[in-house]
Amino acid sequence: MKRGANPEINAGSMADIAFLLLIFFLVTTTMDVDKGIFRKMAEKNDNPPPIELHEKNLFDVNININDEILIGNNLVNINEITDLAMKFIDNGGGKDINGQVCDWCNGDKRLDLSDHPSKALITISADRNATYETYINVLNSVNRAYNQLRNKLALKLYRTSFTAMEEEFKRTKNQKIFEKIKIIRSKYPLLIGDVETTMASK
Repeated sequence: MKRGANPEINAGSMADIAFLLLIFFLVTTTMDVDKGIFRKMAEKNDNPPPIELHEKNLFDVNININDEILIGNNLVNINEITDLAMKFIDNGGGKDINGQVCDWCNGDKRLDLSDHPSKALITISADRNATYETYINVLNSVNRAYNQLRNKLALKLYRTSFTAMEEEFKRTKNQKIFEKIKIIRSKYPLLIGDVETTMASK
């Protein structure tokens, strides 16, 4: 008796199916993306001038290993930082390096807070085991303080907010608007970071 031939299996389309499945998984799979902070870095200065800083002009925010936030020796809540930073920056208790007073400041002119917005330095330091989320929340709170102060001054001078001017400049590239933005920024310069300082007597 003649043995029948085994039927062949058509595997020609298997490669196409495997390829389609590969594309499907590549498209639908989510991947972790590194997160960071979008910040414009200052231009490099090979010979930075020494900074002489009175202690009252330093607003030092510390995040400890337990994600607790301290300003000086005081434990504070994250929701308090913006208001405290605004009072510090806008205090107007003295003069700038040119001997000019801050006639746009609305602070209480306290002797234990900053002399002038151009001297008000805010530093944020965190324990290496503190969470990234806490650091970002603190940074956002400080940035919010600057934005609110800039918005108030822009409304007073130009009847529009600083945020609105920035958005309009992005759309139009209008140089007149940019000049106004530069004026507001110069009134409340963003001074955040870690710097080498020489502490001066009060």
